[in-house]
Amino acid sequence: MADTPTPFRTALLAGAVAGTTVDLSLFPLDTLKTRLQSSSGFFSSGGFSGIYRGIGSAVIGSAPGAALFFCTYEGTKDFLARRRGGTKGSAASEAASHMLAASFGEIAACAVRVPTEVVKQRAQAGHHGGSSAKALGAILNQYSTKGFFTVWRELYRGWGITIFREVPFTVIQFPLWEGMKSWRSKQKGGAPVSGIESAAFGSVAGAVAAASTTPLDVLKTRVMLSPERVSVASVFTKILREEGWRPFFAGIVPRVTWISIGGAIFLGNYQFVVNTLGKA
Repeated sequence: MADTPTPFRTALLAGAVAGTTVDLSLFPLDTLKTRLQSSSGFFSSGGFSGIYRGIGSAVIGSAPGAALFFCTYEGTKDFLARRRGGTKGSAASEAASHMLAASFGEIAACAVRVPTEVVKQRAQAGHHGGSSAKALGAILNQYSTKGFFTVWRELYRGWGITIFREVPFTVIQFPLWEGMKSWRSKQKGGAPVSGIESAAFGSVAGAVAAASTTPLDVLKTRVMLSPERVSVASVFTKILREEGWRPFFAGIVPRVTWISIGGAIFLGNYQFVVNTLGKA
């Protein structure tokens, strides 16, 4: 039989706890990564000072973004399982289900994640005095002169490249994580994996996915930090023409470190809460 589906409320609460925990604990590494990828340069963007700039937007966006991801992810997995009659499919079909579910989850989560990411990264890079409130205010103030559509476009600047980065990332991470969990569960006679085991698998899966998608992350950061709206293609061409290939791997060490540790915290906490609520 297929794995027992995770209830909506469990996914909602576990996702919110996991998202908030990982974003708050690893925020300084995220700041350093953003500054390394900035076209202004690491030290011009703030260097090692003010590494908690932008944390306000992260606090506001973490819980709803992660909760929305896991509710969509678990719901899609359950829907696909019911479509095949509740039976467990082959390894390939299971991986495909996890890829599809994770992709839908990321697209849903980006409705919350992209605006908070725009505000957060501008604060991290020292724009608008390094304040989340001022960065958001600068965007919202455009309403009186340029209208609602301009504000909407600014808040969702980088939506396309974020989806373009997150979907490949999650398509790599979640099948790996689920596959390792399934392998360990079989070793344990069908018992669910522990939070610690899930954390270890999440760390490995996150590191692999992070290294593979760093060039996409660089493009996303440059698009979001640009003073004017720019296309992904123009940013890619400009980097390649003026700076070569090296910038596409800028920040790879803090990104892999951050997401490897983050994967452990995020997916470990998620599994812990799911297991705890399952016993309640």
